[in-house]
Amino acid sequence: MIVLDNSILNVAIPTIQKELRASTSELQWMVDSYTLVFAGLLLTAGSLGDRFGRRPALQFGFIIFGLGSVLAAISGSAGELIGFRAFMGIGGAFIMPATLSIITNVFPARERGRAIGIWAATAGVAVALGPLTGGFLLEHFYWGSVFLVNIPIVVIGLLAGVFLIPDSKDPSTRKLDPVGALLSIVSLSALLYSVIEAPERGWTDGATLTFFGVGAVLLALFFIWEVRRPDPMLDLSFFKNPRFSVASVSIMFTFFAMFGSLFVMTQYFQIVIGYSPIETGVRLLAFAIPMMVIAPMSSRFVERLGAKVVIAIGLSLFAAGLLLSTGLDQSADYGDIVWRILVMAVGMAMIMAPSTDSIMGSLPLARAGVGSAVNDTTRQVGGAVGVAVVGSVFASVYGSKVGELLTDAGSPNEVVRAARHSIVAAMRAAARIGDEGLATAAKSAFVDGFHAGLYVGAGVLIVGVIAVSLWLPARARAEDIDRQHAEWEAARVPTGVREPFLHLGEPSTEHTFDSRPRL
Repeated sequence: MIVLDNSILNVAIPTIQKELRASTSELQWMVDSYTLVFAGLLLTAGSLGDRFGRRPALQFGFIIFGLGSVLAAISGSAGELIGFRAFMGIGGAFIMPATLSIITNVFPARERGRAIGIWAATAGVAVALGPLTGGFLLEHFYWGSVFLVNIPIVVIGLLAGVFLIPDSKDPSTRKLDPVGALLSIVSLSALLYSVIEAPERGWTDGATLTFFGVGAVLLALFFIWEVRRPDPMLDLSFFKNPRFSVASVSIMFTFFAMFGSLFVMTQYFQIVIGYSPIETGVRLLAFAIPMMVIAPMSSRFVERLGAKVVIAIGLSLFAAGLLLSTGLDQSADYGDIVWRILVMAVGMAMIMAPSTDSIMGSLPLARAGVGSAVNDTTRQVGGAVGVAVVGSVFASVYGSKVGELLTDAGSPNEVVRAARHSIVAAMRAAARIGDEGLATAAKSAFVDGFHAGLYVGAGVLIVGVIAVSLWLPARARAEDIDRQHAEWEAARVPTGVREPFLHLGEPSTEHTFDSRPRL
């Protein structure tokens, strides 16, 4: 639901821009207001899930997310939509860590990799189904329907969760850490705000630098506070394990490239190539097929080759797909596009599950909520920075290029200013005055900016390949496996009845969790 919601919004951006007359900055905030709140609350939400129970955290998140979806669907302005998207971020912050921490506690180590592979494949399929679903809804209903699609999922999730999901939490009686929670929320929010606003204000603007400085100082204070506490919200010793830290970096770089490239790619499909929203969605289904097939199989690749090799190959393929996509221009057809998408999708499928399993496999099961929150925070921070940086590079190259082309062609100054601000404005001006040359120049400038953004994403992924190759261990440490196995066994109560869970590998011993009924 969370991934579907974001990918739907990417396709709906041009429609929302027309209906609500939103600026480029407001469009970015429709994506990033959600990300800002989501990422800022993740560590706190994950910690609360560990403390009070992961299933209650999941159910609470469902309720908030559903209410926010209804409010977003009836927004009357760009500002209202930005605010309600931020409210949805509260729900997402409780949902996402709970999903992964529940899976980590349900499945033993030998089955967890395959379970996380299915978890990653589901998210990958949602990336592709989002544009298709969004395109269908936009073609047949009004733009707010892209948010109402969340409601059936929320209802089913709330009801099914009561009967199917076992509860789990940290068995120790850790004290709450309100100071750490406040520092993490404010510091992450300030840092993300500076990154998000940088493309509009400028990277050297006083406000940008102020928010970045405040965020950096508060984040440092958060680390100092957590080191000094006997029972910290986030145990910083986790980062000493390279399986945790390097895998987190690989996830961050992947989402940087994915969010950044999709932000400009969906606009390229609709504005430059001329696909409708639903045609864009159908063509992005090429992302889903490799994710459905490769992600669940990735654990078997890791068993044979090790996480280092599999993740490095995935990052390399993703980077190659982005670099190959710089060969696309105004005249590209889907045959030129689809095989490039497939290369990127295979790469992402080989990164997601092995990286996530490396992170979760390096942690105590009791701290799975916080560990999952760190995993999700790296995703959201990477995505937000990706949209900001790639969007900034794209806007800079596009604005400069279209300004030169239109000035050389003798276009009026007001047309040049409008075209610099937005390609949608440029296309409107071209249609109004019947100037096909203006439309061609705007599309040409857009393609140049599109290519520049893809180069940035590919460069970040190449840095990730180097980091993984140098520092990520190929296999889990024996002490991590032994500790998690002991914790998992201790959480089970002998009953003489086979576990009623769906097992993905060899049968488990004759034990079950002591919790309410489930599948």
